[in-house]
Amino acid sequence: MSAENLAAKWTRKCGKTLLHSLTCLVFLFLDFLDALLCVLFELVDEFFEGEARTPCYCGNDGERTLSESLYGRRESFSRKWKISRKKKDGGVDGSLVVNRWSDCGCNSCASWTKQGHPHKLHVIVKHLPQVGTEVPTGDQAAENVIFLHGFLSSSSFWTETVFSHLSESWKGHYRLFAVDLLGFGRSPKPNDSKYTLIDHVEMIDKSVISPFQLNSFHLVAHSMGCVVALALAAKYPNFVGSVTLVAPPYFPSAKDGARTSLMALNKLAGKTLWPPLAFGKSVMSWYEHVGRCFCFLFCRNHRTWEMILKLFTLRRELNFLEVDLTRHTHHSAWHNMHNTICGGATLTDEHLEILNKSKSVKVSIIHGDEDMEVPLECSKDMKMMFPELVELNIVQNADHKSVIFRRAKDFAKDLQRWHFFRSCCD
Repeated sequence: MSAENLAAKWTRKCGKTLLHSLTCLVFLFLDFLDALLCVLFELVDEFFEGEARTPCYCGNDGERTLSESLYGRRESFSRKWKISRKKKDGGVDGSLVVNRWSDCGCNSCASWTKQGHPHKLHVIVKHLPQVGTEVPTGDQAAENVIFLHGFLSSSSFWTETVFSHLSESWKGHYRLFAVDLLGFGRSPKPNDSKYTLIDHVEMIDKSVISPFQLNSFHLVAHSMGCVVALALAAKYPNFVGSVTLVAPPYFPSAKDGARTSLMALNKLAGKTLWPPLAFGKSVMSWYEHVGRCFCFLFCRNHRTWEMILKLFTLRRELNFLEVDLTRHTHHSAWHNMHNTICGGATLTDEHLEILNKSKSVKVSIIHGDEDMEVPLECSKDMKMMFPELVELNIVQNADHKSVIFRRAKDFAKDLQRWHFFRSCCD
C-alpha cells in the first residue's frame, strides 16, 4: 500500500474517531441538560398548574399500552439520577389539563377547546360531481378516498398538492376526505391522550367513517399516516378497497416485539450530529424536556415567528409546510413519534397479515430512492415479507417529500392509473 493511501486511511480513521468522540460529548451534555430541565419543568408546572400536571417518562416503569421507546431508551447517568428521584418523591399524579401553560392558546391551535366545539378531527371534504349533477352523498357516492398526512403535517399536505391535479375523469366518481390527524393542524390536541394507534383509529371512525356513513373507502397515506392507515384497514378489511402508502416507516417485528419500537427509533432518529436535520430529529425524539423547551420557544410563539418570517421573505402568505411545522404541542408530537410511529411498528405485521388473509385488498407503495428520513429498505422489507399483498413502486431521484411535492401531477395520475381507480375512470 502506498504512502498516500496509508495517509488517507489514517485521516479517515482519525476523522471518524473525532466525530464519534464529539457525538458522545454532545449527547452526554444533552443527557445532563435534559435532567436539569426535568426538574425545572416540574417546578414550573407545579407553580402554574398545581396538581394538574402531566408525568414525564424519565422513569423505567412503562405501561403495556405505550411504546417501549418511551421507557427503554438507553440509560445514562442523568436518567439513572432522575429515576431514583422519581422513586423518592413518588412520581407525579393528578388530573390532566386541556391546554397547558407552555402550549399556544391562539384561535387556530385551541379552537377545539371552546365550549360546544365537537371533539372530532378537522376534516376537509371535497366532492367531485359532474357538471350539472347533484353532489353524491352516503351510499350514492361511487367511491370515498381518505387521505392521511405524515408527522408534523396536516391535511394541507394533500389539499395543496394532489387535489389540484385531479383530472376530469374523477368527477362524479369520488368524494375525498383530507384529515388532520389527532394532535396536528386544527384537530384536537388533548393532554389526556397518549396518541396510540387505537386513539387515531377511533377518532377517524368518529370523525369520518361514522358521520359520513362510509361502508367502503380507499386509503392514501404518507409517512406516519401509513401506520395509521394500515391499522384502520385492519379494523375494516371488508370496507377497504385499496391502500396506497407513500414512504411507510415499516420494520419487521423482532422476536421480542417490544424491541421493535426501539429498533424503529434508532433507525428513524438515531443519535447523530450530521446532517443537521437528522441531529434535530434525534434531539427531539430522545430528549423529552429539551424537545419541550424547543416547542415552548417556537410552537407556543409560532405567530411571532411567522410574522418575522413574512417580514424577512416579503411574503404575504407562508407555505403550508412552514405553518404546519409548529401547529402541534410537545405532548402531541412526542407521543405521536413514540406511540404511533415507533409503537405502531410492533403492530404493523399483524395488520398486514389481516389484509393478506382478506385477499380483497391490494397495498401499493410509492417510495423515493433518495429518502433519508424513511429509508427505501423499509418498503423493500414490506414487499419481501408480503410479496403477494404489496406492490412496490420506486421513484427515482425523489426524497421523503419531493416524492409527492415535485411530482404532484404525476402522483395524481398514478392514483388514477392503478387498479383501484380503473373501474370508474375507464
